[in-house]
Amino acid sequence: MVNQQSNHKWYILTLVVLTNMFVVAMPAMGMSVLAKEISQDLSLNLVQVGVVWGVGSLPAILTSLLGGVIGDKIGPKRVLIAATLFAGLLGAARGLAVDFVSMTLIVILLGALIPFVAMSGIKTAGQWFPSHQLGLANGLISMGMAFGFLIGSLLSATTFSPLLGGWRNVLIVYGLLGALFSIPWYFSRVNSNEAKTSAAALSMRKAVGHIVGLKYIWLLGLTLFGVSGAVQGILGYLPLYLRGIGWQPVHADGALSAFHTISMLFVLPIALWSDWLGSRKCLLLFATLMVALGSGLLSFASGGLVWTAVLLAGFVRDAFMAIFMTMVIETEGVGPAYAGTALGLTMAISGIGNVLAPPLGNSLASLWPGAPFVFWSGLTLFGMVCLLMVRKANPNPIPLILENVPEQG
Repeated sequence: MVNQQSNHKWYILTLVVLTNMFVVAMPAMGMSVLAKEISQDLSLNLVQVGVVWGVGSLPAILTSLLGGVIGDKIGPKRVLIAATLFAGLLGAARGLAVDFVSMTLIVILLGALIPFVAMSGIKTAGQWFPSHQLGLANGLISMGMAFGFLIGSLLSATTFSPLLGGWRNVLIVYGLLGALFSIPWYFSRVNSNEAKTSAAALSMRKAVGHIVGLKYIWLLGLTLFGVSGAVQGILGYLPLYLRGIGWQPVHADGALSAFHTISMLFVLPIALWSDWLGSRKCLLLFATLMVALGSGLLSFASGGLVWTAVLLAGFVRDAFMAIFMTMVIETEGVGPAYAGTALGLTMAISGIGNVLAPPLGNSLASLWPGAPFVFWSGLTLFGMVCLLMVRKANPNPIPLILENVPEQG
């Protein structure tokens, strides 16, 4: 039984990784590199492109918390079955948009569902993997996300669009593939910890009230507000910026691909290092500083220095998310029982940054093309200041909901 449980947790982790790749990462990054085609077809200006890129995070401000709370209450498997199906179908619907308004509405609806997928996947890993393997598990999840970002940025515009007949068909195919993941989730097995957590769970109101009262969760949320908002802005603007200063499309998309490639290569070593080092905060501070420096360098870099800036910011991006998610779960007063709600609150706060950062940054391009990167670098430094105020996480938090529930063998 123990061996079966151990083997199945790796199957579940693989399913989480693939779900994030095909439902979240590839469709999202496809929008970035297809922005030129989309803007020409739908007659969008630069600010409207920024709105379309960032507006999906607007409903996530609410649904990130809701998705986490519901996952804590009824179990992540049920959430994943429904969320992957409808997120996939809405992702495909983007290919049917006819103007700025229709595209924006579809992206908003899709953005409302994506947190249900992301929060439930992370919570599932937290239920199946013990603390000493949690950094590894979240590292693999982030690596899968990075690989999806890489494929989406590398192939969506240069390969898939010509092959499938344009950006509309690319988004439709991505969406339908994502919807199919509801099938393996339907047939997956529930962890005994999930059943135990759901049975002993407090009401949604009490769970939210408990997490809202944790000061360090708010500070971690503001950290992610700065870092995630900055990265969201950079990823959406970089291909357009490089095309605007004369780069060939294949090279402009290649820079974005390089960002995700180096991120994918470094995420697992850095995540494992965080398990070994025992100080996730120090690594998060280092990662935040690298993003700030890379973004600042992009504001004036040219030629080969652009690649240096991209790699500097990129190699820590997904490692940051892997360590951040683990640190939230390990924060005192959270644990596996409250993981979904705590992650949901931090993601909700970061969603505000993801909404505001792209259009605000893009609007500064009228000053000079590199000005948005200065804004995003400053936003990252704000996140770093918030992180400095977070006390070291408890590596073995007590899941308060389950404190009176006996362990099962």
